[in-house]
Amino acid sequence: MATAIGAMTHTEEDYGLWSWLTTVDHKRIGAVYTVAGFLFFLVGGLEAVAVRTQLAVPNGTVLDAESYNQFFTMHALTMIFLAIMPMGAGFFNYFIPLQIGARDVAFPRLNALSLWIFLGGGLLLNSSFFLGGAPNGGWFGYAPLSSIEYAKTSGMTFYVVGLLTLGVSTLIASLNFAVTIINMRAPGMSMMRLPVFIWMVLVVAFLLILSLPVLTVGLLQLYFDRVWGTSFFSPATGGDPILWQHIFWIFGHPEVYVLILPSMGIVSEVLPVMSKKPLFGYSAIVFAGAAIGVLGFGVWAHHMFTTGLGPVPQVVFSASTMAIGIPTGIKIFNWLGTMYGGNIRFVTATYFAVAFIAMFTIGGISGVMHASPPVDGHHQDSYFVVAHLHYVLFGGAIMGIFSGLFYWFPKMSGRMLDEGLGKITFWLMFVGMNLTFFPMHFLGLAGMPRRIYRYDADLGWETWNMVATLGSYTIALSVFIFLINVIKTMRKDKDAGDDPWGGATLEWATSSPPPAHDFDVIPEVRDRDPLWHDRDHGIARAAVPEHNHIHMPPPSYFPLIVALGALLLAVGSMTHLSVLGLGVVICIYGVWGWALEPTD
Repeated sequence: MATAIGAMTHTEEDYGLWSWLTTVDHKRIGAVYTVAGFLFFLVGGLEAVAVRTQLAVPNGTVLDAESYNQFFTMHALTMIFLAIMPMGAGFFNYFIPLQIGARDVAFPRLNALSLWIFLGGGLLLNSSFFLGGAPNGGWFGYAPLSSIEYAKTSGMTFYVVGLLTLGVSTLIASLNFAVTIINMRAPGMSMMRLPVFIWMVLVVAFLLILSLPVLTVGLLQLYFDRVWGTSFFSPATGGDPILWQHIFWIFGHPEVYVLILPSMGIVSEVLPVMSKKPLFGYSAIVFAGAAIGVLGFGVWAHHMFTTGLGPVPQVVFSASTMAIGIPTGIKIFNWLGTMYGGNIRFVTATYFAVAFIAMFTIGGISGVMHASPPVDGHHQDSYFVVAHLHYVLFGGAIMGIFSGLFYWFPKMSGRMLDEGLGKITFWLMFVGMNLTFFPMHFLGLAGMPRRIYRYDADLGWETWNMVATLGSYTIALSVFIFLINVIKTMRKDKDAGDDPWGGATLEWATSSPPPAHDFDVIPEVRDRDPLWHDRDHGIARAAVPEHNHIHMPPPSYFPLIVALGALLLAVGSMTHLSVLGLGVVICIYGVWGWALEPTD
């Protein structure tokens, strides 16, 4: 429990290891999510560099065929489920309560549980490299290549169990975030006064709540096929491999928006502050984000135009895919309208935000191209699709996340990242990503299929492959410089102040970094941009009462115990019944102790 009395604005906090293992503070959980996601981002990046090094020259010998399959599969799984999503979740955890004027999330211990289950799932998935081989069937694990007949090692079983474990973590977090946003807003903060970032989190939460159960069913069916000999997806015994594609992409395409919407929210926070004017078309951006969430469930079959769906599904899903470009275009023009006429501050966060708009537009345009079944048929499984995907996820999601890192790092650490090193990071990353991914359009149009581990010299692909590989090394250099920047910054004294950017939202109304209880007095919201409104109307912050008792949830080790039990359940499902039984016992003990644990 934390208590603030009189003018006291901070509580005593324990920074030992045990305090981190038992924390239920949303800020600490957010920090661990962000750091863990970034470490997995480095792992996924190294896997990508290995893949690009193999393809730099014809008939490369860096990776053999099996290693190559494992590396490109784990690169995708790591970047999607262990890097981009967790870094986004780090921002969600840290800033949802701060932006809505709350002291914590609705269920602090569930928040900790989601973190520890995520870490267990991530370690489980990556341990497959050392336990018989990593997943090797691509991130969408198409049947029948995922069956035991074609994937005889344990890699695809790790794929199933790892994703099920990560899905439990994500579903817990999504429900927690949705309840927090709906029920715990500060006085005066109506839904249409929420920051756009919070709106995008809410859309993402419902996308995951509605889509993850579908993926769970498919993964359980695949587990039964591989371990117990059923035949849901095996055509030889009456199963249907196309069924897996439907199940996966009903989850998989909303998942694309799960990855990109947080960055849209970040950009919607950065650009108004750096342009020193309110967001242009707030309502339009909010409703466009919600429309993307709704339409995202109606476009999945454009991934399947080459499977023989027939003319009617092709027409329907072609139209829906074109339609989803409309709310995206609305957002882009509103961001441009926000900057137009503004007194723009060109700091590193601004650079990444503007790059997000440009790069995501390129990725979006190439996506709308694939709304046409004939065009999609030509590009299917070629490097053109790889280029499109990476302009959306790297040029979009990653650029947005880096904008958020530079924008919110002062709030999270109390220190300003070095702007000189930041701009070097940006230009290297911007040039590197375009060198890496733009040539892939040319390679795809020249007929280079995705997922081949070598190619002959007479095919004419070597030049652009070498350019793409050099671009990947440039990206790696940019990330290395960013790490130097972070280490250098963390070694200096706190110099950021509470509000270094002149922000408009509530997180800038508290100290940097914030105290355990976030706010000494819960703020009252009078406008969509509350700090700007109070500043312009001469409204002072509320005084701290003389005896200001603030109740905060105590630390708890039971989330860690339940997460350990869940990890043993996952391991036991692949090994032995005794491990499974031990996991059940630990989970029961953890839940029992959780239920009886005092929270005063």
